[in-house]
Amino acid sequence: MAFPHRPDAPELPDFSMLKRLARDQLIYLLEQQHEVDKLYKVENKPALSSNEQLCFLVRPRIKNMRYIANLVNADKLAGRTRKYKVIFSPQKFYACEMVLEEEGIYGDVSCDEWAFSLLPLDVDLLSMELPEFFRDYFLEGDQRWINTVAQALHLLSTLYGSFPNCYGIGRCAKMSYELWRKLEEEEDGETKGRRPEIGHIFLLDRDVDFVTALCSQVVYEGLVDDTFRIKCGSVDFGPEVTSSDKSLKVLLNAEDKVFNEIRNEHFSNVFGFLSQKARNLQAQYDRRRGMDIKQMKNFVSQELKGLKQEHRLLSLHIGACESIMKKKTKQDFQELIKTEHALLEGFNIRESTSYIEEHIDRQVSPIESLRLMCLLSITENGLIPKDYRSLKTQYLQSYGPDHLLTFSNLRRAGLLTEQAPGDTLTAVESKVSKLVTDKAAGKITDAFSSLAKRSNFRAISKKLNLIPRVDGEYDLKVPRDMAYVFSGAYVPLSCRIVEQVLERRSWQGLDEVVRLLNCSEFAFTDMTKDDKASSESLRLILVVFLGGCTFSEVSALRFLGREKGYRFIFLTTAVTNSARLMEAMSEVKA
Repeated sequence: MAFPHRPDAPELPDFSMLKRLARDQLIYLLEQQHEVDKLYKVENKPALSSNEQLCFLVRPRIKNMRYIANLVNADKLAGRTRKYKVIFSPQKFYACEMVLEEEGIYGDVSCDEWAFSLLPLDVDLLSMELPEFFRDYFLEGDQRWINTVAQALHLLSTLYGSFPNCYGIGRCAKMSYELWRKLEEEEDGETKGRRPEIGHIFLLDRDVDFVTALCSQVVYEGLVDDTFRIKCGSVDFGPEVTSSDKSLKVLLNAEDKVFNEIRNEHFSNVFGFLSQKARNLQAQYDRRRGMDIKQMKNFVSQELKGLKQEHRLLSLHIGACESIMKKKTKQDFQELIKTEHALLEGFNIRESTSYIEEHIDRQVSPIESLRLMCLLSITENGLIPKDYRSLKTQYLQSYGPDHLLTFSNLRRAGLLTEQAPGDTLTAVESKVSKLVTDKAAGKITDAFSSLAKRSNFRAISKKLNLIPRVDGEYDLKVPRDMAYVFSGAYVPLSCRIVEQVLERRSWQGLDEVVRLLNCSEFAFTDMTKDDKASSESLRLILVVFLGGCTFSEVSALRFLGREKGYRFIFLTTAVTNSARLMEAMSEVKA
């Protein structure tokens, strides 16, 4: 069940040094420099402390600055004098200092930075834990996190050697790459002779592939994230899962042997595996009956603890599966998936639109309704004006006019758009093709700026064969390609791009795809480093998602790695899913 990598697959780098490095930096910063002796986790509650010095370790967010300002001003009103220190992670922003100044406490607070930008969530997954990146960049156009990405890439290249082959697609990817190269050039050369451990790096913008992020996930790890929300690699399982009156926080990574074997599996296969696992576990327990004293002693000292731990994890994952099944049955999940597949394939669009209208009228979920509208819009290259107005009116009447600004945000981000007169799929594709192939055009002009938000999904889907054509039923127990992560209906666009570029070792032959994506692709190969790279490192690939990646994409690329003899490492600004994407665009907070 767990993807067994081919014997010749390269070993993954040890990312534990990143944790040690961050921990040592934090200990030095807190204990040595600022003499911190106690840590408190404060979540929108007043910091109750009698200490004469307070040190805040915070993300550089405006709401955090307001919280600190309120606390300091409350101390002032009470006539209390203390020293205040604010440590920003991963970096300090001028806007935060401006808030402190506006609140009249800038002179009372000293500021510092802790450059912690990489959190290893698993053996092959690193996160920057910046969920705000998506909204800040892809909606507001705020480029402040580009430097953080460049610094993270620079740290990785310092620890594991430079990357001989770099590929990217998207404006954010290109800016991050260029800033990272500047940091590399400014390096004093200590690591320039180092043998590269990672042969390829891909930088991908989230807006290159919105469709994948908007689809319902059906691999086990993705479903757990959609249902329970995985945060920083852990999940809170409630009483409905634990079969007790208490909730339990569980770490989900490769160390959980049960989870590791089912995390990438299609959900339809998971129950069968867990049932077999339970029978095997019971058989191991039953072995005790025929043991003598010496064998029993060895069993208790060597095996029993491991079996109990496995039994506990097995019970939790069975409980999680049952809870997911109950929720999905209640939501009529099969009908939802059927509608999504119809949208992806371009069939029964009228019926799918009616389903979305019914979804809105029944007030199933404002986030779910928005997601389906966005999926319809992107796959159809924008809604025809009549459908756009109708769906928008029904949505606002059903969920309230407060969502009006959300529609504006979705339109600006290119997630929910309205076709202009004459903007048929063929016409738009023709315009884009002419615009990009015209060498005299140079940059995209204002006359075609609106086209940059068009998806051209149907044409891209044909070019890259994203909708597999199979004879008979797709066998989910023995998947043949990456489409299994969406029940055989769709290969994630982002993953297909990685696969195609790796096969070609360049963007050659993908010119038309890049044109339809309205993106600027780039490739950089350092021949001096390519000579030093071993054949093993050239099969180790770092994929960087700017704006978030889904567990479906992670599972798909793990599958590709198993089939082709690659090993993939993932770096993302944050793990995302369809709900997080919609919440980032929404102006109505739950």
